[in-house]
Amino acid sequence: MTVNPIVPTIPLDEDGEHHGFLRLPYSRDDSAWGSVMIPITVIRNGAGPTALLTGGNHGDEYEGPIALMDLAMDLKASDIDGRVIIVPAMNYPAFRAGTRTSPIDRGNMNRSFPGNASGTVTEKIADYFSTVLLPESNVVLDFHSGGKTLDFIPFASAHVLENKDQQAACVAAVEAFNAPYSMMLLEIDNVGMYDTTVEDQGKIFVTTELGGGGSSTARSNAIAKKGVRNVLKHTGIMKGELETGPSTWLDMPDGDCYVFCQDDGMFEAMKDLGDDVEKGEIVARVWPLDRTGRAPIEYRAGRSGLVVSRHFPGLIKSGDCMAVVGVEVESA
Repeated sequence: MTVNPIVPTIPLDEDGEHHGFLRLPYSRDDSAWGSVMIPITVIRNGAGPTALLTGGNHGDEYEGPIALMDLAMDLKASDIDGRVIIVPAMNYPAFRAGTRTSPIDRGNMNRSFPGNASGTVTEKIADYFSTVLLPESNVVLDFHSGGKTLDFIPFASAHVLENKDQQAACVAAVEAFNAPYSMMLLEIDNVGMYDTTVEDQGKIFVTTELGGGGSSTARSNAIAKKGVRNVLKHTGIMKGELETGPSTWLDMPDGDCYVFCQDDGMFEAMKDLGDDVEKGEIVARVWPLDRTGRAPIEYRAGRSGLVVSRHFPGLIKSGDCMAVVGVEVESA
């Protein structure tokens, strides 16, 4: 069995506040004995549960890195009972490049799990989380947003799981996060996802979609900062009362929630995020790029509900996700 080559430069199991790196050896043209240095903070205060907090799973999503950099600077050992492991930029090469996937191996971190200790850079990082960090964790929060190609209403989410006790624990943590929206999320393809590996190990898992467009806003950053602290308080790791407000529960019952493009062209949104839409109503149009005088192609919702996501760039290609419709429900 190949041992993962990543070495932490700080202790993972000692009391106090420790800031350092996960050092991954990576020999390349400009550094023969070089390394990828992934920032990590570990804060521990005695016995108690462990929270693993991650951002930058995709490198062009910023609410997570901002909220977790802020938490790593602010949180003290005296504020907690247990341990908090903070990795603001899980796919650090992608984060530094501002891209969804790694510029080193084009690896999509969220499709590379459970990883491979002797594989590519991305696969080695995934393997370290799967074999070292996740087994020691009780609750896992992984921040996402839409990156450069999608935009979302701000929500925290859980998945439907076979283990209903585990699902209920995940839903309770989502409720504690207290984003403006809470979602039972239907993934298009969960093979290779960090989410799936975390849940298969029986952990409490919360993920998010908090905006998009390859940037963040004051509002989305505030949601992320409040949410991560709420989750820590909910699990009993961080002291203090939850900061809560209203949150609307949404569901994605089936594949009809997704609207996919079948043409290349210029994207025209006909519904904005948060708008109500009826089944069969036009949600987007695609205009031809090469001439005037031709009508746009219309795309319609497959079900009634609320627009929770939309394509972000002005141009669109066949196969791109155009819009996602969620259904408001009373509870998870």
